[in-house]
This record gives sequence, C-alpha cells and structure tokens, in this order.
Amino acid sequence: MWSLPNLLTFSRILMIPVFVGIYYLPVAWNHQAAALVFLLAAFTDWLDGYLARRMELVSPLGAFLDPVADKLIVATALVLVVADNPVIWMTVSAAVIIGREITISALREWMAELGRRGIVAVSWVGKFKTAAQMAAITLLVYRHELLGLPTYQIGTGLLYVAVVLTLWSMTVYLVAAWPSLSAEEQ
Repeated sequence: MWSLPNLLTFSRILMIPVFVGIYYLPVAWNHQAAALVFLLAAFTDWLDGYLARRMELVSPLGAFLDPVADKLIVATALVLVVADNPVIWMTVSAAVIIGREITISALREWMAELGRRGIVAVSWVGKFKTAAQMAAITLLVYRHELLGLPTYQIGTGLLYVAVVLTLWSMTVYLVAAWPSLSAEEQ
C-alpha cells in the first residue's frame, strides 16, 4: 500500500490545499509559485505511473487513487482560473473538461461492472489531451510573461486545444462503449 508510486499519488492529493493556499497568498509571486506546485503535481502524475509499471508496483489502490488525484487537482485549478477570468470561453472550456472527466469516470465504472473496462482504456488521444491540459493550466496559473512570452495567451490557446482533444477522446470512448450501452447488444 505504501509503495513509492502510491506515496506520489497521495502527495498529489496533499498538494491541492497547498496549491490553493499559495494561489491566494497576498504576494507578488503567488501565481508563479502555484504554477510550480501544479507542475510538480503533473510531474508526479507521470512519475507514479512510470514507477508503478517499471517497478511492478501496480496496485488496486494506485489504480483507483491516481485518476481521482488527477481529476481533483485539474478541477481545482480550472475553478481557480475561471474565478480569476470569468469569461464565457474560459468557463465553457472548464465545464467541458470537468464534464468529460465525470462522464468518462462514470463510463469506466459502468463498463467495469459489465466486465468490459478494457474497452475504455486510456487512448493516445487521451494522453495528448492530458499533456495539453496540464501545460495549459500551468501557463494559465502562471499568468505572467516569461522570457517575453505571453504565457496566459499561450495557455488559453492550449486550453482550447485541450478542449478539442477532450471532446475527441470522449467521443472515441463513447463510440467504443456504445454497443455495450445501447440496445444493440440486448
């Protein structure tokens, strides 16, 4: 239970209140520090999966907690970003991403009950979606120019890319699961 990959996953959950607290610190560098915490959390997401496979430490607890930790920190970050910039496209983007996560989680749970969880296993589109989403959120949280680059605008563009990939990956999963969900199989 207390393997290194699981400890990394737990650390990602524990980073959420740290991330929020730093985000709201009344100091000039709060967003840069919060972006660093979010980036660290995104890195642990990759690292815990890599180590679990590499060290053959894949566990039921890790398989359960890893996606929960990811969804919690992403949803939290999106809520903070929208609270700071409550414009329609930012709000719709956040709602699409969070809605997709809820939908696919429910779909995976349902498919597992049917004994067909493998039908909705993570696809390459989902991996690209996650990478674009993590990069976008990091830049949106960072907010300040970096080396003359407009990080917020780049983050906004990447968020829109993530939304397109989000809808694409959700469609891929729903199409794959449709025969199990529809009357066609009855």
